[in-house]
Amino acid sequence: MDGQLMIRYVEQAVFFILALVALGLELWALLDCVRHRAGAFEATGKRTKTFWLALTAGATLVGVISLFGSGGGLFGTLGLFGLAAVVAASVYLADVRPAVKDAGRGGSRNTGPYGPW
Repeated sequence: MDGQLMIRYVEQAVFFILALVALGLELWALLDCVRHRAGAFEATGKRTKTFWLALTAGATLVGVISLFGSGGGLFGTLGLFGLAAVVAASVYLADVRPAVKDAGRGGSRNTGPYGPW
């Protein structure tokens, strides 16, 4: 097997694995967004459920395109839209999800380890 051909296969495998991980992250964000009630989003001041559903669904769509697409360009895993999709899903999971999850339990976001402050 030619050396350049081997490098190309390894590169394609790495990009496929990155696209698969990104799609998993985007799907997780979408499914988590679907399962929370709309009032929890508004109670925490994190925009509306419709906004986050549209954003995470769009991110998931871009993830599917980058996984099964040509692998390059704007919609590739490391392309402009691919990175924006991962960032949108990550923002949801890191910022919105904990607040909405806490609001769903009836708790307050302004609590410390020993109670409210």
